[in-house]
Amino acid sequence: MALKSTIYKAELQIADMDRHYYADHALTIARHPSETDDRMMVRIAAFALFASDRLEFCKGLSDVDEPDLWRKDYTGAIETWIEVGQPDERRIAKASGRANDVIVIAYGGRTSDIWWQGVRSKVERLRNVTVWSLGEEVAEALGKIAERTMRLQCTVQDGEAWIGSSNAEPVAVEWSVLKAPENV
Repeated sequence: MALKSTIYKAELQIADMDRHYYADHALTIARHPSETDDRMMVRIAAFALFASDRLEFCKGLSDVDEPDLWRKDYTGAIETWIEVGQPDERRIAKASGRANDVIVIAYGGRTSDIWWQGVRSKVERLRNVTVWSLGEEVAEALGKIAERTMRLQCTVQDGEAWIGSSNAEPVAVEWSVLKAPENV
């Protein structure tokens, strides 16, 4: 018998002073049986950092044709495709052809560095792709605040972000930009 996803609920308050985006989101997150708390919380952090009224979680690990998150326009065209982890260059190239913007958020410290060196030459040619690498301890720290029912706050100011919960100290979400999109 196949294992089912575990459902998590999060009330997420976002105060993004850099983008002037202030909103509350009631999120339902399906955590795939093979997914860790760390990865799930990185998905929530990605949602918080790129939030909009049309950004939504996708099937992710359960469907190879969907990212972790996407934002579609009102016609159904994919505006933004967000991948969490270390996808191969073919997946990134396919996403680049399907979406206006592709964002990859890698995490894992040293393994992210090794992954980036392996895909860099092919990914750098893709004009609409952004690649971030989270700080080495960020995913683990986020994973520690995961609960089945969460109340989270995300604050973004001056290019820095913090995610906290009512039960834990805020986590500084630090990242470096490995590749920025080219201006077309």
